[in-house]
Amino acid sequence: MSKRDAIFPAGRQALYEKHRYSAAIRSGDLLFVSGQVGGREDGSPEPDFARQVERAFDNLAAVLKAGGCTFDDVVDVTTFHTDPATQFDTVMAIRDRVIGAPPYPNWTAVGVTWLAGFDFEIKVVARLPHAASAGAPPHAA
Repeated sequence: MSKRDAIFPAGRQALYEKHRYSAAIRSGDLLFVSGQVGGREDGSPEPDFARQVERAFDNLAAVLKAGGCTFDDVVDVTTFHTDPATQFDTVMAIRDRVIGAPPYPNWTAVGVTWLAGFDFEIKVVARLPHAASAGAPPHAA
């Protein structure tokens, strides 16, 4: 069995080390990205919900970039919401701006009661574009 190929975005590794998980794991031609939340630089939750969602997408973009991917490479999305009924319109407006036009990735939205002080979390699986065209995964950024 091969060792995990962990991916970390620049400047945030201490946060991942503190909580003992990797931002993403590259396996074959896929990148499995851990849940990203809308934390401020110190790791605390962004209090404004829309800004928290934007920060979560920004953090996700940084992990995707470190793994050699963009949102165009995302094939599967899971989001977690503490109050889906009141949050969904805000999330969808930001999602539409970030994800763009069809074809859309798969998407599963889950209502939860706890996200460690956050109200939104997003995790994805992306296909490595270089692996598909060159037969080998890209190097971590």
